[in-house]
Amino acid sequence: MNAVVYEVSADVDAAIREDYLRWLGPHVAEILALPGFARADVFEVVDPASPDTLRVCMHYHLVDEAALQAYLREHAPRLRADGIARFGGRMRAQRRVMRALDLAR
Repeated sequence: MNAVVYEVSADVDAAIREDYLRWLGPHVAEILALPGFARADVFEVVDPASPDTLRVCMHYHLVDEAALQAYLREHAPRLRADGIARFGGRMRAQRRVMRALDLAR
């Protein structure tokens, strides 16, 4: 069973920083309550910095790729739509999936 990390990076207009961060906490908690999610790490990107943009990066740790596929199929469309409805073009997200390498073989 290979754990995976689902990374979501968001660039948020600085003018809505506080509104976005108030929304982000419950949003992450909702995701963590879903099956297959083990934990989340949330970071503010400080380098490269941008005075006009809040950059955040979330690492969602899932138990396996099947849990990620279930999330993408059953929950992601609704959760993504919520962010778009709230923030529109003032928040831009990118996503990627990573799998840990076992280098101690």
